[in-house]
Amino acid sequence: MKTLVIGSGGREHALAIALANDPAVSEVHAAPGNPGIGAVATLHRVDPLDGEAVAELAVRLGADLVVVGPEAPLVAGVADAVTARGIACFGPSLEAARLEGSKSFAKDVMAAAGVPTAGARVCTTPDEVAAALDAFGAPYVVKADGLAAGKGVVVTADRDEALEHAAGCGQVVVEEFLDGPEVSLFAVCDGATAHPLQPAQDFKRIFDGGRGPNTGGMGSYSPLPWAPADLAATVVDTVVQPTLDEMVRRGAPFRGCLYVGLALTVTGPRVIEFNCRFGDPDIQPVLALLDSGLGELLLAAAQGRLHEAPAPRFRPGAAVSVVLASAGYPETSSSGDVIDGLERLDGRRDVDVIHAGTARADDGLVTAGGRVLSVRAVGADVAEARQRAYDALAEISFPGAQWRTDIAAEPLGVVEGAGVTE
Repeated sequence: MKTLVIGSGGREHALAIALANDPAVSEVHAAPGNPGIGAVATLHRVDPLDGEAVAELAVRLGADLVVVGPEAPLVAGVADAVTARGIACFGPSLEAARLEGSKSFAKDVMAAAGVPTAGARVCTTPDEVAAALDAFGAPYVVKADGLAAGKGVVVTADRDEALEHAAGCGQVVVEEFLDGPEVSLFAVCDGATAHPLQPAQDFKRIFDGGRGPNTGGMGSYSPLPWAPADLAATVVDTVVQPTLDEMVRRGAPFRGCLYVGLALTVTGPRVIEFNCRFGDPDIQPVLALLDSGLGELLLAAAQGRLHEAPAPRFRPGAAVSVVLASAGYPETSSSGDVIDGLERLDGRRDVDVIHAGTARADDGLVTAGGRVLSVRAVGADVAEARQRAYDALAEISFPGAQWRTDIAAEPLGVVEGAGVTE
């Protein structure tokens, strides 16, 4: 099977590694990719938002499967362009990708499907926002209605801060705060059937203890020993399957990864939000523990025959990913800083480095974005995987590097702020 991964971040690197490790996959290609992805895949130049260019590349390569990683190409309809050329594409159509592209649309779908979620109001004026904030009370949760690269959510006890965030977003969704630890659950879907992956937890705030501004994610781990053993099955029954059925009813079957961001409240799991793709970095430890082939699973979903494919299997143990971000992140980012120490990790057992914002320059590997790379490690349990990840991280340096020291140290509870997942 020839596969083509679209994207250039940590998610795409993790996917490329998992595909390259699948005996059913003969070739892995990626576009545009990054230096890390280039170690396991053949890279090609393409604009990931240009559906026709992506489709043309897939045809030229003779790809059997295209995997679209980021949300922006999916919301732009890249999957539609690929499938129109007769090539299987793992990723929802433009219409189905509205589950992430519009939070108000997702709320409407959840309401119609009877999915347990936070109460919400869609607001377009300052007066509507103010009224919604007062109705739900603090902590205030305000979300930009459209895509915001993981940074469109504010959870705050400061009403003025909530109003200010809303004023800069246009249409927003104001929600009730969900009290409880957050969980990421990924479901591979073919429109009618879903296979859940192992749950993970993602740390969003920039600083230890859940302080500072929201980011795209500073680290993650899996599995979650403290979560209910039947959590994945419960979420498929109460959230994923009703959503798939509702999307079919609307004439937009969802094929791809449905990311369910959950809060485990005292009344049970409730949805914070949907995404239409694998999350980053929370998919990284999940894929590190995958013990079955990823290629055939995604191909079966893309072809609408997931019921024929075995459910994914996971090996015992745990995995932890810790993100190193560039100076100034998340408000800004620093590029061109030389990254040192990766060679010291060559051959280290149970540790690898996932590239996100990296590039090649005359003086070596350099930073090229906000979240630069992740150190991912596996171990017999969360504690061992965490120790290995941080031991490896200590070997890497670049000017202004930022990282959290508390990834997977304890379950992420209300201190981090349920409702910030994105």
